[in-house]
Amino acid sequence: MLVGIDTSDDAGVYKISPDMALVQTLDFLTPVTNSPYEFGQIAAANSLSDVYAMGGTPLTAMNIVCFSCDELDEDILSETLKGGMDKINESGAVLVGGHSVDDKEFKYGLSVTGMVHPKKIWTNNGLGSGEALILTKPLGSGIIATAIKAKLANNDISNNAFRVMSKLNKDAAEVLKEFKVNACTDITGFGLGGHLFEMAKASKKKIILFSKKVPVIAGVKEFAMMGMIPAGAHKNRKFCQADLKIDSSVGRVHQDIIFDPQTSGGLVASIKKEEADLCCSKLIKAGVQAEIIGEVNEGCLQGFLEII
Repeated sequence: MLVGIDTSDDAGVYKISPDMALVQTLDFLTPVTNSPYEFGQIAAANSLSDVYAMGGTPLTAMNIVCFSCDELDEDILSETLKGGMDKINESGAVLVGGHSVDDKEFKYGLSVTGMVHPKKIWTNNGLGSGEALILTKPLGSGIIATAIKAKLANNDISNNAFRVMSKLNKDAAEVLKEFKVNACTDITGFGLGGHLFEMAKASKKKIILFSKKVPVIAGVKEFAMMGMIPAGAHKNRKFCQADLKIDSSVGRVHQDIIFDPQTSGGLVASIKKEEADLCCSKLIKAGVQAEIIGEVNEGCLQGFLEII
């Protein structure tokens, strides 16, 4: 076992030969959109993301389904699985089966197995002092979802958010592999702040986050100002509270966005500061909305996150 549960990493990694290790993960969601096909795409992209976050390549996937034919039309399930299948195909992996249970609350996701070289694994505990942090997707999917439930988000805003969530982290991972990535994770339920805090804690380092550099999905700031903040954002902030410092210049809206729980968020990777600009340029050229959002400072016994 090369990566287990000790540092709350994105996936487990098991070495099977000197030049090959398996990456194993699973994840599933309740619907985040009224479109079954979009839901399938987003849930699959979210599951596949953990393999990319470890520096791996997806190989096989298995469907995880909770569905009640008595409560819902079977066409909903068919469209969801079609959306998931299209993302599996896009990743280059193959579907090898799955499992379903009768459940009144609809859920869908994947169990994914990937491959990575044992010496090229990305973990969340490899931060080095002086490195730059790059984020590969804008934030705000949780806030947008809250606004959609309140019927405040128009189709353009909703569709744009769904495009962000359903985009695979494949292109971002392929560009990042051209550089020496010392630590990486994907941004999901703990929000950017929570996942950065996990990286800082696992690496025993201090992270400085540049709040004004953090990219956001269109419409998010306006909805945050209206109070469309999911409960998970407050829990994420509380999770970091003991080892968190927020500069007085950082407004409440920026704070809420930073701790907003994400669905199928981007990767955040740590690389040498002198290579960060070139890496960002290559990511943007590959169609990835990348930004340098922070830096890693000196060692810290418990790990620390400072937002400026």
